[in-house]
Amino acid sequence: MDEQALLGLNPNADADFRQRALAYFEQLKISQDAWQVCAEALAQSIYSDDHIKFFCFQVLEHQVKFKYSELTEVQQQLIRETLITWLQAQMLNPQPEKTFIRNKAAQVFALLFVTEYLTKWPKFFFDILSVVDLNPRGVDMYLRILMAVDAELVDRDVVHTSEEARRNTLLKDTMREQCIPSLVESWYQILQNYQYNNSELTCQCLEVVGAYVSWIDLSLIANERFINMLLGHMSVEVLREEACDCLFEIVNKGMDPIDKTKLVESLCQVLQSAGLFSIDQEDDVDFLARFSKLVNGMGQALITSWTKLIKSGDMKSAQDTLQAIEAKVALMLQLLIHEDDDISSNIIGFCYDYLHILKQLSALSDQQKANVEAIMLAVMKKLTYDEEYNFENEGEDEAMFVEYRKQLKLLLDRLAQVSPELLLASVRRVFNTTLQNWQTTRFMEVEVAIRLLYMLAEALPVSHGAHFSGDVTKATALQDMMRTLVTSGVSAYQHTSVTLEFFETVVRYEKFFAVEPQHIPTVLMAFLDHRGLRHTSPKVRSRTAYLFSRFVKSLNKQMNPFIEDVLNRIQDLMELSPPENGYQALLSSDDQLFIYETAGVLIVNSEYSAERKQVLMRNLLTPLMEKFKVLLEKLMMAQDEDRQMALADCLNHAVGFASRTSKAFSNKQTVKQCGCSEVYLDCLQTFLPALSCPLQKEVLRSGVRTFLHRMIICLEEEVLPFIPSASEHMLKDCEAKDLQEFIPLINQITAKFKTQVSPFLQQMFMPLLHAIFEVLLLPAEENDQSAALEKQMLRRSYFAFLQTVTGSGMSEVIANQGAENVERVLFTVIQGAVDYPDPIAQKTCFIILSKLVELWGGKDGPVGFADFVYKHIVPACFLAPLKQTFDLADAQTVLALSECAVTLKTIHLKRGPECIQYLQQEYLPSLQVAPEIIQ
Repeated sequence: MDEQALLGLNPNADADFRQRALAYFEQLKISQDAWQVCAEALAQSIYSDDHIKFFCFQVLEHQVKFKYSELTEVQQQLIRETLITWLQAQMLNPQPEKTFIRNKAAQVFALLFVTEYLTKWPKFFFDILSVVDLNPRGVDMYLRILMAVDAELVDRDVVHTSEEARRNTLLKDTMREQCIPSLVESWYQILQNYQYNNSELTCQCLEVVGAYVSWIDLSLIANERFINMLLGHMSVEVLREEACDCLFEIVNKGMDPIDKTKLVESLCQVLQSAGLFSIDQEDDVDFLARFSKLVNGMGQALITSWTKLIKSGDMKSAQDTLQAIEAKVALMLQLLIHEDDDISSNIIGFCYDYLHILKQLSALSDQQKANVEAIMLAVMKKLTYDEEYNFENEGEDEAMFVEYRKQLKLLLDRLAQVSPELLLASVRRVFNTTLQNWQTTRFMEVEVAIRLLYMLAEALPVSHGAHFSGDVTKATALQDMMRTLVTSGVSAYQHTSVTLEFFETVVRYEKFFAVEPQHIPTVLMAFLDHRGLRHTSPKVRSRTAYLFSRFVKSLNKQMNPFIEDVLNRIQDLMELSPPENGYQALLSSDDQLFIYETAGVLIVNSEYSAERKQVLMRNLLTPLMEKFKVLLEKLMMAQDEDRQMALADCLNHAVGFASRTSKAFSNKQTVKQCGCSEVYLDCLQTFLPALSCPLQKEVLRSGVRTFLHRMIICLEEEVLPFIPSASEHMLKDCEAKDLQEFIPLINQITAKFKTQVSPFLQQMFMPLLHAIFEVLLLPAEENDQSAALEKQMLRRSYFAFLQTVTGSGMSEVIANQGAENVERVLFTVIQGAVDYPDPIAQKTCFIILSKLVELWGGKDGPVGFADFVYKHIVPACFLAPLKQTFDLADAQTVLALSECAVTLKTIHLKRGPECIQYLQQEYLPSLQVAPEIIQ
């Protein structure tokens, strides 16, 4: 071997050596006999360096995985012998191999097993067992090999081809017939031999049993000698976690419902008598988390049995099973309420399913009602944040608690289905008690009280948020709680979690303010002052900006008395902060978008006259326009690239804010009614010069394009005079992405104004196409994925443009481009339908073709088009589906095929019998189709 290259295998080697080692590995993989050198090195223990041994196994692994069939019988035999020799050496070595080498060796054994067990090596396990016997190092390797085999055969995380799945099923069937009973016996011997003197091997063996239980005959494991041994392990500290997992797998295995109930009950009896149900006496949380998972498995297994027995009508056994379930509820509650969230989280499934049973019962017993209440109290307690939660810098622990809260929310929703009255009463009690003394209560308790009120909205669903009408008891309770929330002063609580929960809840129950509008000013002030938009925490300010816009939108006309006051108070929050003044704005530009939208909504929905609305809208937008002009001049002069970027971003924000104010309008009608057309036209005139700025083109164009999209909706044909010059600027020296984003704008104009823009389209049609073709023909690196994707997206946009033009009844735009250009365009569509393996583009191309056939394919169509139909469109309809890349398992391809069929049908409709004649006498014979098939 290349000793120099091998030096690079050490993780501490320098980069050049490591590069050389990688290249060497690739070289050995393709070499014919390198694997033999590696096999010899392993069998004869030539190298002592761990990284080289690992490397040798990697080379063997590659040979077995990808090139095994190329080997002769003798060579295959050599690999088997090498592995067995290596295994024998393990038991004599003074030191065991490193774990990573043992695991890699086990993988190679497992790959060989999968390849050879059914044919050349049926005695695979017996050969290994005869070598290792009960030698601890041998047993360790045997157990690792078993885990690797299980991973190859049943690992749910690996996607297997249907061929591999069939092979795996056959392997498992053969193993069940030939060797599983012997393997199970070997596990029993290992457990018995090592349970008291080698916990590591015992745990490994328990893991193997747990893994194999899912697919072998359960009676081999679920019998007295095995279960008694496992239950014994439950009292041994170093073994009990693995024993727990093993019992869980046994309980999880599908079996007859009555047998399952018996099995679970007998396990529970023994566990209980061993004192394992006394949770409060146990302080090992890792064990309790596994135990909780086991109890969850037992509970869910019993519930599955109950469901099956009910379905089969065996009421007596179902009743017995229900009693068994009820007997576990006390234990379930102890685990659910445990202060460790992992322990609690592991039992939620059982809890959820138990509530589902109660939901199905016609009436609940007193005990069951008490259980529901206990679950409810547990959920309320466990929803509470703990002292350690870091609100300013949320990390992994915080993310896990947020996920855990989501699970608890599902429990709360299920509780609401079982007993909505009880849930409402419990929440009301907790809420009122907490809010009476919020000043002296810890933040987490105040937060959870408000959170529960918030959660009721989803737990007790109504249509369109109508919580305050209908059921009187419920409406009164919610109304009382909301009144308390907004009048108690709790919005001033000095903790971000409480503040945020307050605003979230106010917005969720916005319908409350229709019933009691007198509270609107109080809540508006909370939004506008240091509790909301001016809070010290940026996180609170940001979320409040969004919630404020929702609140204002939902109140609509009820905001009238406060409009000017609110506009004055938010004025400073709408400052466009230019990059040079170093002033740290309260809100980020994304948050400011919500404030601008809110301002627009306030003005548009107000009851002011059109003149007043126009004045207010001008006051809102003029500062943006003035700043824009100044900043654009500064950008033209800026030398430094960072400064250019900062100025361009600021300009983009100004355009974005103006765009956002227009979201209050639904169409041109509303803009006209408010007298605001003029101010938006002024904005257009102010923003469009940015398109001719040679610096930071991408950023500026993208902002102005978005504004134009909005204005087409708001100003309609009043925008048209601006479009030609804007388009001309946007088509200058542009890239794939620019074009791809420009085309939807042209499509929007085409689809909206149709023949009104025909002259403009005819004029810019070829310049746009030239720009597109120029970009598509640019050479790109062979493996530049992102460039290839950009071109594919641009090609789709190009075809979408042609589809919009033809679909809007404007085929004359194409027809008037001169014969040579028309032909070029048609050929690109044929090419798109046949040559590019992109079903989305192919579908669009066939839609274009069938539209053109419909418009031009009759007797009075353009000269030469009928000829084009037969020479190019008909063949395209046959050639596209015949392509190797045309994959009918793909949904988009099926849609492309159906459009292809529509195209042929349209040709037949337009050309009549002549089309059939052409197919029968010319086209199909040219494809060598047999005459009987043609007929």
